[in-house]
Amino acid sequence: MTAATFGRIVVCGVGLIGGSFALALKNAGAVREVVGIGRSRESLETALALGVIDRIAEDWRDAAAGADLILLAMPVGQMEPVMAALIPYLEAHTLVTDAGSTKQDVVAAARRCFGERIGQFVPGHPIAGAEKSGAAAATAGLYVDKRVVITPLPENSLASVTRILAAWEACAARVSELTPAAHDSVFAAVSHLPHLLAFALVHDIAGRENSEQLFGFAAGGFRDFTRIASSHPEMWRDICVANRHALVGEIDAYMSELLRTRVLLAAADGDGLQAMFAAARARRDAWLDTLQSPPGE
Repeated sequence: MTAATFGRIVVCGVGLIGGSFALALKNAGAVREVVGIGRSRESLETALALGVIDRIAEDWRDAAAGADLILLAMPVGQMEPVMAALIPYLEAHTLVTDAGSTKQDVVAAARRCFGERIGQFVPGHPIAGAEKSGAAAATAGLYVDKRVVITPLPENSLASVTRILAAWEACAARVSELTPAAHDSVFAAVSHLPHLLAFALVHDIAGRENSEQLFGFAAGGFRDFTRIASSHPEMWRDICVANRHALVGEIDAYMSELLRTRVLLAAADGDGLQAMFAAARARRDAWLDTLQSPPGE
């Protein structure tokens, strides 16, 4: 181990999330070598050519050898088979974390695969991204001042949690802790539901007979509302299925809100609509103010 925070890290899934993690640690001088592994040779070759990774591993025997940290950055539906393939080669000192957008399912998969070695797995979720994916979209600055949630397990040592915390802080991220259940409940409301709504709206418009006309007149409001419908379909399929129980509850709550809004609209209740719009704007503006304030203020 050199003076770097990590000697060797392995990134499984070298797209936007995994690739940006690698670039951020490299930019911070916090890693000596980054090894990439994944199912797409083309993506790995792109990551190598762009300097996102330093070497491509052919299999987990090769990848896990001497690794200090392994980041699993593939869609959550792939976590369990990847963990099962990794575990025979996991060295005793190596920590594993993930970047999955759901946590209860990932933790359950880890318990099945890691067994008594579950203490080596510290779950995490970086709250950063973009509608673009792939190694070419990776950037060293993706996590700057962005929130990362870790969901430590009872079996994790303080030293292990601190090590994962240090990795994300080296990326200039702000790290918070939640339980896996609290994480999935929160993000069903503020992340998974908005993505589902954006996909559904675009799908609805695209299926209409006059869809070309509708898209032809769509402008900034439609573009801004549906931006996240350009996100990775496989990733979001896995997220929605994994967190379906919490997400169905959020859909039901939103449908109730839509019904209340429909009642106001059908009754031409302008005062009621304005009051709702004003309350929503005030709360959103207050939230935006917190995003613009320096950390700690």
